[in-house]
Amino acid sequence: MSEIVTIERLATKGDGVAAGSGLFVPFTLPGERVSVEREARRARLLSVIEASPERVEPPCPHFGACGGCDLQHASDDLYRAFKRGLVADALAREGVSAEVAPLVPCAPASRRRVTLTAVRAGGRVLLGYNAALTNTVVAIETCPISLPAIVAALPALRRIAALLVDRKRPLRLTVTHTASGLDVSAEDARKLDDKVRQDAISQTLADGLARLSVAGEILVEQRPVLVSVGPHLVPLPPGAFVQAVAATEAAMADLVTAHLSGARRVADLFAGFGAFGLRLAHHAAVHAVEGEAKPLEALTATVRQTPGLKPVTTEKRDLFRRPVTAKELNRFDALVFDPPRAGAEAQAREIAASNLSRVAAVSCNPVTLARDLSILTQAGFAVTSATPFDQFLWSHHVEAVALLERRG
Repeated sequence: MSEIVTIERLATKGDGVAAGSGLFVPFTLPGERVSVEREARRARLLSVIEASPERVEPPCPHFGACGGCDLQHASDDLYRAFKRGLVADALAREGVSAEVAPLVPCAPASRRRVTLTAVRAGGRVLLGYNAALTNTVVAIETCPISLPAIVAALPALRRIAALLVDRKRPLRLTVTHTASGLDVSAEDARKLDDKVRQDAISQTLADGLARLSVAGEILVEQRPVLVSVGPHLVPLPPGAFVQAVAATEAAMADLVTAHLSGARRVADLFAGFGAFGLRLAHHAAVHAVEGEAKPLEALTATVRQTPGLKPVTTEKRDLFRRPVTAKELNRFDALVFDPPRAGAEAQAREIAASNLSRVAAVSCNPVTLARDLSILTQAGFAVTSATPFDQFLWSHHVEAVALLERRG
């Protein structure tokens, strides 16, 4: 049975929230009157009776079915205010005082790393993104957030998927645009007998992809796969984490390096292959700490090939189980940390207990960022700025960089 509701606000995941009932209604905007069909605590949008002046035409033909984007129907102003609000509200809930800057936007067709899902459906293979809150794969023919080189390669990626997809489980393809071309990393593939392996290698070569790996094993690499980090070209381990938009990474790094300028020794925690550390090493000695060995090996190889950098040391260490202690941190003048979505609560407590005076916190989760900043501010740090960054366009995900100085 349908009902008519008025949307009063956007929830943290971009759904509209109906006044009174609190129903979550995807693809709606504040102030709209809409017809919906209730499905427990959520509702399916049937029609827009009175549209918001902030409603725009979505640029993607798959929007509404594909679950990759939440807010293509929102104007730029509303969308950017929403994302800034995610950071500002999270900080306010934790009692963290900070001036939150406007969102630093990213352009369409700029995302260099996507993860696609493939499944068998009858006699064909579907390649795309999951529909929201389901395991149903929506096959895509285009993707306006992704770099044109990735969109152009969708037919080639379908051919690879058709060779590797298992009959009983979805295949995941992480596709990264690099300085060497497209790197494809597959997970949950079918069993690779000799024929499947050779067919996949032949198809990769025929389609001109730079590399294909399955579960971390390189099947074929036509040329060394290198990713740009400022002026550096870093060898990319299969499946390694890469910031989704190169321009956003550079903008965040500019903030971090400016804040930490003048430091002689910098700790780079959750360092990966050096997105921040390599840039910092032009002016300071860097100690890079990361939980995985291969990104550190890539960082070390780059440092060895780059004359003129300050010393860079590395340490493989699980920072969740064994954070760098306050005593160890006292060797450094400044620090940057960029943890995964879970944040860095244990590490933040050690930073709070140290003698560090300058810290840059980078995060993909405003909630855990706010928690970690609360720990630091209670120990005498002040947040001098908090800047939200967009690199997951038209989604509810937002990055942020918070800069801190110890008071007194």
